Amino acid sequence: MALPIVAVVGRPNVGKSTLVNRIAQATDAIVHEARGVTRDRSYHRADWNGRDFLLIDTGGIEAGSVDDFQASIRSQALLAAEEADAIIVLVDGRAGVMADDEQVARMLKRADRPVFLAVNKLDTPGAEEESFEFWSLGLGQPYPISATHGHGTGDLLDDVVAALPDVEPEIVEDAIDVAIIGRPNAGKSSLLNRLTGVERAIVSDVAGTTRDAIDMSVERDGSRYRLVDTAGLRRKSLIEQDVEYYGFVRAMRAIDRAHVALLVIDSTVGLTDQDQRIARFAQERGCALIILLNNWDAVESPAEKQAIVTRIEERLNFVGYAPVLRISALTGSRVDRIWKEIDKVYSNYTREIPTSQLNRLLTEMREFGHTVSKGPQTLRVHYATQTRTAPPGFTFFANHPRLADDNFRRYVENRMRERFDLTGTPIVVKFRSKD
Repeated sequence: MALPIVAVVGRPNVGKSTLVNRIAQATDAIVHEARGVTRDRSYHRADWNGRDFLLIDTGGIEAGSVDDFQASIRSQALLAAEEADAIIVLVDGRAGVMADDEQVARMLKRADRPVFLAVNKLDTPGAEEESFEFWSLGLGQPYPISATHGHGTGDLLDDVVAALPDVEPEIVEDAIDVAIIGRPNAGKSSLLNRLTGVERAIVSDVAGTTRDAIDMSVERDGSRYRLVDTAGLRRKSLIEQDVEYYGFVRAMRAIDRAHVALLVIDSTVGLTDQDQRIARFAQERGCALIILLNNWDAVESPAEKQAIVTRIEERLNFVGYAPVLRISALTGSRVDRIWKEIDKVYSNYTREIPTSQLNRLLTEMREFGHTVSKGPQTLRVHYATQTRTAPPGFTFFANHPRLADDNFRRYVENRMRERFDLTGTPIVVKFRSKD
C-alpha cells in the first residue's frame, strides 16, 4: 500500500529537521537521504497511532533572498506541498511572525489539502498565549509545540493523521507486486506497455493511491502480477530538478508497495545519481531488485558496453545481489526474460531456509572462518535461525553480539549467499545475545 505524504515547510531555522526527527523516532527509520541540486532533502518513514506515512523535510523558504539557489529551494518546497496529502507549516514562536512566515502562508493559503500551523520552540508547557499572534497568518489554529522536548506534538499529530486519506488500493490475492522505477525518460512506459501487451491478459486497471499511478493486474502462465507504473512523471512546465523530485517521490511510494522493483536504466545515458538514489531506497526498504539496462541494442561499441557494466558493478555494488538484464523495451528484445527473473527473485525474497541448514553453515564458518576479538572477549556464535521473510531475515545468537562489526556482518552475508540462492533479494542479519 502506498503511504500518504506529510510535508514539513517553513522558513530557515525554525526547527523543521528537529520536528521531522522527533516524529520519525516512532519507527526509528530514516529510510533515505537524497542530495538535491540545492541542499539535502530527507525522506522519513514515520508512524503515529498505528498510521504509517512518509514525512518530507524541505529547504527553508526565504523572501527576498539574494541566494542564487533560493528560487530552486522555494520551488522544491512548493512541489513537496503539492505532492503531500497534508502540510505542516512550522514557525518560530520565540521570534514571532516574520516576513518569511507571511510569504510561506501566502503560498499555502489556497492549498487544496489540509494545512497545520505549528508554532515551535515553545519549550515551556502552558505557553499557548505565545502562539496567539500567529493567527494573523490566516492558516487557522496555531499548534504550540516544542520539537526538541516533544510538548504539543502529540496533539498536532493526532489531527494530522486524522486528515490523511484512508484509501486502500484494490487487493489482488496472491499477486506479486512489481514496481517499474527509474529516472524520467529511461523507458519505463515502453517497458510497461511491452510487459502488459505480451499476453494481452490485463484483468483490471486499478487506480492506485498515488495520484498519477495506475496499477495493472496481469495474469501470465498461471501467475498473477500487479505492475505499479511510475511512468509519465514529467511535467513540461517544470525544470529538470523539479522533474527529478517528482519522479523520486513517486518512485519511493511505488517501492513502498512492491515486492520486486525493476530499476530501468537507459544504456545510452548510463547510470545516473538519480538511479543510485532509487536503488539505495529499494535496498533500505527491503525491496527485491532487478536492474534492467534498457536500449542495450543501441550501444554499438563493445568498449562502451563494458564501461557501462563496469560502472554498474562499481557504483551499485551495495545492491550487488541484484541480477542485471540487458533489454530493449522499444523492440522487445529479451523483455520476455524479465518474467522468469521476477519469479526467481520473488521466490528468493520469500524463501525459508531450514534451521538445520543454517546451523550446518554456521559450523563450517566456525571451523574455517575468521574470529572477532576485542580485548579478552572473543565473539562466538552459538546458533542461527530465520526470523522473517520478504525479505529474508536471520538472527544469530552469540555470546557478545556487539562484537559483530560491519566486516563480520558482510562476511556472514557473503557466506550465506555462497551457500543459498538469494539472488535479487536483500537479507537482514541480526546478532543477539543467547538468553
